[in-house]
Amino acid sequence: MVLVSCFIISRFLPVRGVKNISGKDLKRMMGQKNKQFIDVRTVGEYRGNHMKGFQNIPLNELASKANQLDKNKEVIVICQSGMRSKQAAKILKKLGFQHVINVSGGMNGL
Repeated sequence: MVLVSCFIISRFLPVRGVKNISGKDLKRMMGQKNKQFIDVRTVGEYRGNHMKGFQNIPLNELASKANQLDKNKEVIVICQSGMRSKQAAKILKKLGFQHVINVSGGMNGL
């Protein structure tokens, strides 16, 4: 029971070294050339509705495709609700990306 509680609580804690922004903040950043915008939803979700300028790299492919990203540029990650993008941010930090931003609330928060 304690382990289950710890797991659930850890899903909502912020990731160390990852900045969280709102949908409003994201809209102000769009179009900036020194940033990489990554949508970690499934291909089907992405095709159904996505923001212009975002590259689709599903969460389950992120670790193997992270080499396509520039570690020297800021990476902004989004998903549907903010949970998968938080996981993606954690993966990117472990892979050595220094500037990772998570869109809190994901597409639902736009």
